[in-house]
Amino acid sequence: MSYETVAVSDRAFGWDDEIKNDSPDFVLLPEGDYLFTVTAFERARYEGGAKLPPCAMAKLTIRIHGGDKGETSVAHRLYLHSRCEGLLCAFFESIGQRKHGEPLRPRWDDLVGAQGLAHVGVREYTKQSGPNAGQTGQANEITRFLPPPEPTAAPQQPWAQGAF
Repeated sequence: MSYETVAVSDRAFGWDDEIKNDSPDFVLLPEGDYLFTVTAFERARYEGGAKLPPCAMAKLTIRIHGGDKGETSVAHRLYLHSRCEGLLCAFFESIGQRKHGEPLRPRWDDLVGAQGLAHVGVREYTKQSGPNAGQTGQANEITRFLPPPEPTAAPQQPWAQGAF
């Protein structure tokens, strides 16, 4: 998501502005399958590393809906490289932009607000800086995107079968 498309409430503060909103409580969802909504998208560039050469990258912010367990947001990156083609296909299938086995030209401008299903895991990490540097923590991460559930046929009503 570019800075031009950020919601109106997302802004820089002036030195004399009033601030009032507390940060939401941190929610760590247990591992499982959850519905999600893409809340932000930004075009970026991955500079390359040991496993992947430089390529375009989509930076996503994804809101995970945990029902009565709460909600949380995770950052997720999609790398636009042939080595990640299966991961890209799974994401776009999950949000309904692609049917399994069919080619796709992604509609990037339609990502914000798109919904799908993902398997969410819990990862351990070591804090790198600040007063808690060296301590371990946990965070949610999307481990895979899941295809939308198959629509179930509604049971036929007796009057639909000509019984009446």
